[in-house]
Amino acid sequence: MALARTSERVRKSRNTPVGPSPFAVEAAPLPAAKFSDPEVTAKGEARASVPLVELETLWFNTGTLCNLACATCYIESSPTNDALVYISAAHVAQYLDEIESGGLATREIGFTGGEPFMNPDFPAMLSDVLDRGYEALVLSNAMKPLRRHEAALLTMREKHGDRLTMRISLDHYTQTIHEGERGPRSWEPAMSGLRWLSDNGFQIAVAGRLPPGETDALARAGYALLFEGEGIAIDAQDPTALTLFPEMDETADIAEITTACWSILDKHPADIMCATSRMVVHRKGEAAPRVAACTLIPYDPGFDLGATLDEASQPVALNHPHCARFCVLGGASCSA
Repeated sequence: MALARTSERVRKSRNTPVGPSPFAVEAAPLPAAKFSDPEVTAKGEARASVPLVELETLWFNTGTLCNLACATCYIESSPTNDALVYISAAHVAQYLDEIESGGLATREIGFTGGEPFMNPDFPAMLSDVLDRGYEALVLSNAMKPLRRHEAALLTMREKHGDRLTMRISLDHYTQTIHEGERGPRSWEPAMSGLRWLSDNGFQIAVAGRLPPGETDALARAGYALLFEGEGIAIDAQDPTALTLFPEMDETADIAEITTACWSILDKHPADIMCATSRMVVHRKGEAAPRVAACTLIPYDPGFDLGATLDEASQPVALNHPHCARFCVLGGASCSA
């Protein structure tokens, strides 16, 4: 998942890639009139919105600090960006309590960052989620922050089995393109972490990306050869085990989604990620966490839905380029 601009929040590290992202979106600049009104498009047509059908997945952003500074990170994570501060285990527990007291049918708790394993509270909150009986999905780069918690992870796997899924970001099946996005010396640590998870029987998945011109079929074939050669227990043809995300760039032109698009595209609002999920974030300077509409748009005030899950049950207007490029036209979802 990508963003083509370099934010002032992101500072370079020794792993910072040199040059443009190999996944850069190729499109004209986004006209200023687009995605400016939550009710209507630039052409004056009724903008599509998505009601919350059921809160199946609740995401927690553990904080934007990361051990890497990728070429294009949609959430602007880096070793110095704490725009989203570390969420605490106590705050996570409050939202889990709200799920249970409200009788919500939430089955999955997702964790993303930044790199979740950099948050010192992360093992405690992950253990709490699993102990309460939820499925847990953890997005990680499988590098040193994760490897420091091997003993705790082995204990959780032994206790909870496949209710814990580790989805590892491996942007491409070649070292050259992966490191073109994530920087030098990022390939082998990620592969080592992925091998360790596979060798120890974890439920694992990989999140990859498509460079311009590469087809889904070609990418899956490439990953299949990589997984076979490395002895990694992932079926590259399974879209849940290997998720290939569409690229995102909020500065690049994309069609706005109108109410008429549902029938034109043969899609339904219930197919879109925000029909079944929300994300909790703790923005720097705010006293407590807030609930955002989705995992992709943590900073836009138009996608801040309130302090509680009840407040966040309102419909979401598809008033952002990511809504179009990733969710509706890309047909993607961050959930398992």
